Parts: sequence; structure tokens; C-alpha cells
Amino acid sequence: MSLPLLNCPAPAKLNLFLHITGRRADGYHNLQTLFQFLSFGDTLNFYPNNTGEIQLASTARDLSPEQDLVYKAARLLQDFSNCSQGARIQVEKRIPMGGGLGGGSSDAATTLLALNKLWNLQLPLTKLAELGLKLGADVPVFVYGKATWAEGVGEIFTPVMLPEPYYLVVHPQCHVPTREIFMAEDLTRDSIPIRICDFNTGQSQNDCETVVRRRYPEVANSLDWLQQFGSAKMTGTGACVFVSFPDLKNAHLALQQLPSKWTGFVAQGRNRSPAHQALQYSL
Repeated sequence: MSLPLLNCPAPAKLNLFLHITGRRADGYHNLQTLFQFLSFGDTLNFYPNNTGEIQLASTARDLSPEQDLVYKAARLLQDFSNCSQGARIQVEKRIPMGGGLGGGSSDAATTLLALNKLWNLQLPLTKLAELGLKLGADVPVFVYGKATWAEGVGEIFTPVMLPEPYYLVVHPQCHVPTREIFMAEDLTRDSIPIRICDFNTGQSQNDCETVVRRRYPEVANSLDWLQQFGSAKMTGTGACVFVSFPDLKNAHLALQQLPSKWTGFVAQGRNRSPAHQALQYSL
């Protein structure tokens, strides 16, 4: 098999906090959150062709190519640009599906970024983000590639510079449907908006955590276990949870103590997406 022309990371992300500040008439929620990328993620390999065909091979289970956001992103970009080129894309999945780490959104964004380069389309990030929004609310964050303070329904972005600690991320081996949590009657939707300086002084939480704890005991148990190492948090609507460490050694020591019923990994927080670095997109 020939070597791929492009070999690109699709990084995982963490929501360092999540506040629900209201519910709109259309049913969507106003929120505040802070995204930071991780040095851990999926890998996508791109093999170009001149036939115009999009082929996809993925290690993801129970997902047909037509359902995969990678395939949808490639076709969307192809149709928008009237590009006659195609590609064979191989996806090596490492990000747990349904864990709140943004795996599908990240894969879609990396596909848009990589094919924009591979097909020499020269579309700006603003246009790629606009296309990405059609695939999912989190895709534009990965397209822009900067740690981001997000507000509104997630569409108002403010790039931020954060410390880049090491994180132990734990997947408690359960799937938490995002829609279920946002539709829950016991979800509070009246958090007072905060500023970045408030976050820096610890005035934040994940408003979804209490709801998820009640419904998913394994998430609650993993959060309680992580508390011995620091302030444990849940990312997004779960199921993954995390705690930060100032150094790699202690993060790995904690990982070695992880109960065998769960899986986990250590990664460093990144303010710039590894996909942007690999593809040499300018800041």
C-alpha cells in the first residue's frame, strides 16, 4: 500500500467547564464553556485520487461510511467547491465515542482542513468553519484550532491562552447521550454568566454533572475516584472525566492506579490544535 500524502491528527478536546445560562424559544440552550485541545486523538490518513470518489475505511464500529462525519465532511467540501478530485481516507480511532471528547467533530474538522490543502482549494478558515457548522456545533472550534471561550449556543468564540497541564482522562465505559442530558427536567438552566477572570479564580462548574451523576453511577464513581488526585471534572455531557496534573510523572502514576473496569489515558492540554500544527495553518 502506498504511503498517504497526508497523515493528520484529529485531537480530542476537553470542556474545562460548562454553564447553562438559559433556554431559548427554539429549544436550544445558551451556554458558556471553555475548550482546550489534547495531545491525544485520532489519526487520519489521506490518499488522493483523480476519480472524484470518496472512500472511507475506519476502525470505528457500528458506523457505516454514510453515517460517518468524515465522509460527510469530504462530500460537503467536494460539493461546495465543485472539486473533481477525490480521496481515500483511513481513520484510526482512539477517542472514545460518546465520551464528550469531540471525536466525531474533530475528525470532520481535520478532514475539512486536510482536503482543503490536499485539493489546493485555498478556502479560508471562516468558510471551512461555516461548512463545519452544518455537520455539528463543535466542528468550528476544531476548524479554528485555538483554545476557545465559547458562548451563545456555542457559536460565539473568543480565543484564549491557558496553562497546558497534563490531564488524566478516564472513560467509565458507558455512553451518555447528549440530547438526554439537555432535555432532562432536573437540568438547571439559570447559571449567571461569568468572565474569564472568574474561571481563573475557580468560579465554575459543569452544570450537567449533577444530572449525569444521578443517571449514570459509573460516571459518579469515576469522578469520586479521581477526586483523590485533585479537582475532578466531567467534560461536556460526559461520560469522560478528568483531573489535571502539573507534571507528566504524577499523571502517569495516577493512571497506573486506575481500576481495570475503566480505561484512561494521559495527555497534555494544547492551546493550538495539533491538526493545525501538522498542516501548517497559520495562527
